[in-house]
Amino acid sequence: MGNAWKWIGLAGVVGVAASGVLVARDQRQRNAYSADDIRDRLRKRYEEIDSPDAEG
Repeated sequence: MGNAWKWIGLAGVVGVAASGVLVARDQRQRNAYSADDIRDRLRKRYEEIDSPDAEG
């Protein structure tokens, strides 16, 4: 039974490490945009939603 707990613990450590990698990657992608880039993208999205020819 002790060997099973080792595998369960190892799987938990791998899961935590993988989650950390995903969070770090997501944070780097978010930091890749400047404030002006984000503002421009938000304005463009708003214009697409607010345009009269938009379906919905």
